Amino acid sequence: MASLSTRVPVLLAIFYMILLAFFMVLLCSHNVTARYHHHGHRGHHNKKHKHSHISYPPSIPPEPSNPPADEGVYDVRSFGAVGDGIVDDTEALKAAWDAACQVESAVIFVPSGYSFMIQSTIFTGPCQSGLVFQLEGTIMPPDGPESWPGNNSRRQWLVFYRVDELSLQGGGVIDGRGEQWWNLPCKPHKGPNGSTLPGPCDSPIAIRFFMSSNLTVEGIRMENSPQFNFRFDNCKNVHIESLHITAPAWSPNTDGIHIEQTTNVEIYDSLISNGDDCVSIGAGCHDVDIRNLTCGPGGHGISIGSLGNHNSGACVSNITVRDSVIKESDNGVRIKTWQGGYGAVSGISFLNIHMDNVRNPIIIDQFYCLSKECSNRTSAVSVSDIEYSSIKGTYDIRSPPMHFACSDTIPCTNITLSDIELLPAQGDLVLDPFCWNVYGGQETLTIPPIFCLLEGNPPAVFENNDLGYCS
Repeated sequence: MASLSTRVPVLLAIFYMILLAFFMVLLCSHNVTARYHHHGHRGHHNKKHKHSHISYPPSIPPEPSNPPADEGVYDVRSFGAVGDGIVDDTEALKAAWDAACQVESAVIFVPSGYSFMIQSTIFTGPCQSGLVFQLEGTIMPPDGPESWPGNNSRRQWLVFYRVDELSLQGGGVIDGRGEQWWNLPCKPHKGPNGSTLPGPCDSPIAIRFFMSSNLTVEGIRMENSPQFNFRFDNCKNVHIESLHITAPAWSPNTDGIHIEQTTNVEIYDSLISNGDDCVSIGAGCHDVDIRNLTCGPGGHGISIGSLGNHNSGACVSNITVRDSVIKESDNGVRIKTWQGGYGAVSGISFLNIHMDNVRNPIIIDQFYCLSKECSNRTSAVSVSDIEYSSIKGTYDIRSPPMHFACSDTIPCTNITLSDIELLPAQGDLVLDPFCWNVYGGQETLTIPPIFCLLEGNPPAVFENNDLGYCS
């Protein structure tokens, strides 16, 4: 057996070899970890990362990719968005959309404290269900026509196409930067006495939903849209709540919410102050419920139409507007149709609405025309089964408080009024309502009294009109 003196050098040698091997393993581990860290954060490669300790790599290193989402939340900054209001963040937002679209119940997150400039873009589905667009910061388009790229559409800004079960929500702002669009020479307020001047006239709709379903828009603030704020075309099952839409009263065509060929719509608890209709309901809409809407100051009230333009057909039915306020507006609740069209508007209820200094609180206009060259036509979109109940407040004495101008050949029928109290906003002059070829009755006395409604049923010529289009 070897002595202790001969064994010590051997043991020391073995110890040093083990120690050396241990440090080599640690060094290799550090290098692999550093490479993984670099690839996993390639969007921030200009930053120098300091390691306070050594960590071991996963057993299978991941492929290089964008920074991973946090439990299904896709922050646009993780895809390269800057958010200074100057840099074009379009591709970053589109990349976040494309990634989130593939994941069920994903959230596209636009953080507060940032302003993201986005070019005209279409966000295309179908996507996985439950997609949320969480807007907490600000998004905006290029600043006016001169900044709009020539190859981009000037008729729309952000479009959501063929998307099912999408929620656009949050406390953020959509800033339309619309003033330079409103000031185009073609806009009515630019020429003398409301005339227009030659020049290009396209202005973008801010937010458009097209051929989509099961949509929610909630909590968003919209400011200064170039044209329509929100437009829904060929959509179904739409819930809109707690929107705050503002634009100057003189801003042209800034309809708050426009729906066309869209069904099963709820518009609740919102404030819209703009330069055109607060809500406009076009052809092909039915089953619409509007509740607790504050409309104005400014704008043209809540409108069904215009319908039947260019001899077209239009069907609108089962619309309810209730528990709302319309103030300092050109119109209150309005139905407007062009002569020469066909189809029907029916089953409309206006309930419990307060008017505050409104020029035309109640109006049906079947002679709607934007020029003096519209000739009288024999065909028209019929208007029937319209209920006005508990409509009270004040009106601007430049116009009568109730105005029913119905087609010479297709009269309005079954127009009923109850609990109407409309007084002049200034002075004591109470104007008489205006009626032309309108059939209906009062369930209670109205203020002012209305004696111009025709009783009974209209002539047989009405029955011969082609109303089967809407059946």
